[in-house]
Amino acid sequence: MLLGHCAQARYVWNLCVEQESHWRAGRGKMPGFAGRCRQLSEARAAEPWLAEGSVIVQQQAIRDHDQAMRNYYAGTHRRPSWRKAGRDEGFRIVHLKPRDVRKLNRNTGEVRIPKAGWVRFRWSRQVPQDAKSFRVTRDRAGRWHVAFAVVPEPVPAPGTGEVGGIDRGVAVSAALSTGELLHVPGLTARERKRLRRLERKLARPAYTSQPCSAYGHIAAGSRESQALFRCVACGYASNADVNAAKNIAAGHAVTARGGDGAARPANREPQPVLLPA
Repeated sequence: MLLGHCAQARYVWNLCVEQESHWRAGRGKMPGFAGRCRQLSEARAAEPWLAEGSVIVQQQAIRDHDQAMRNYYAGTHRRPSWRKAGRDEGFRIVHLKPRDVRKLNRNTGEVRIPKAGWVRFRWSRQVPQDAKSFRVTRDRAGRWHVAFAVVPEPVPAPGTGEVGGIDRGVAVSAALSTGELLHVPGLTARERKRLRRLERKLARPAYTSQPCSAYGHIAAGSRESQALFRCVACGYASNADVNAAKNIAAGHAVTARGGDGAARPANREPQPVLLPA
């Protein structure tokens, strides 16, 4: 159901982008938020797939696009672009009530999502009583996150809370796993740089301790034990976790065989390297 909300929000957003792309001078005024909500009602009547979803989620996708266009005309953001499956997964819920969020114990809580019911998440920070809305997102590592907006601000200070849509402003995040990452169009260069930095931290740790972080040689015999790495080619020795961390930081991680590069690890053959004499 969460993925269905993401797909429907992305679909409605892309319809708005397509509608904007057909506009030309002399064709009249583009429909605003109210006009597009009326069009959404017609689309939901014609498409059972949309009608099965939450109208709140779909209307907020229109609202997010409307705000993104305002930011674009204000010169603070890029023009809204197409959202893609697997990259831009997220939706927003507004009119949050105190009874829609509850704490179960020290580490976990639940939030009520339309059509999906109660969804459990990791209670990483206290959710304020005056939270106005929340956004649910799914990053490229397949982890779900929920971020509660406290003060909706159309133009935020970069790097404070959420990074997309009208919820950009002072926010508190509680992740379903760890970290916080939103993939949304219309970001400033500084925000995109921050996202890329966060995305690099999502590198999968599997097989990252096998390559030599000094020269890149890959050999199973280099792992002398669970904790010790000693390259059989150049003799470089280090803690296995430290060696893996260096590989992740340098982008030298070797992934498992048999993957497709998206949902699963991608194939990558060992590359020959020149060793010092």
